[in-house]
Amino acid sequence: MFRAEILWLANGPTLKMEGRLIGEWAEQARSLVTIDVVPKGLIVDLTEVSYIDSAGERLLSWLGSVGAVFVASGVYAPALCERLGLSPVRRMRVRRHKNNARSPQLRIPMQVDASPGRHQKQEE
Repeated sequence: MFRAEILWLANGPTLKMEGRLIGEWAEQARSLVTIDVVPKGLIVDLTEVSYIDSAGERLLSWLGSVGAVFVASGVYAPALCERLGLSPVRRMRVRRHKNNARSPQLRIPMQVDASPGRHQKQEE
């Protein structure tokens, strides 16, 4: 199972991925990022990724080469980022507004779902 979406948070554009980043899903995640121009200051959140194959590694290396910053926790994702020589892994804190509410999120209309050939449109 795999899911990817771009969130526009106060910290910057964030590619949040969940599940197994493998094969065709890695290519779908890349196409999600490159629908337009790759957002400047892209943050790649790997905290919910459970496995990455060679196609996923190529995607992460490419994202690193275009300036993405990676966020990871646990053992697997930080070790993978270190092995691939990606930008410093850091934890992402969601900036809060004065009223202590979470920052508003705007999702890009396409999200990759693990079901073959399915793309979901979301509007908020």
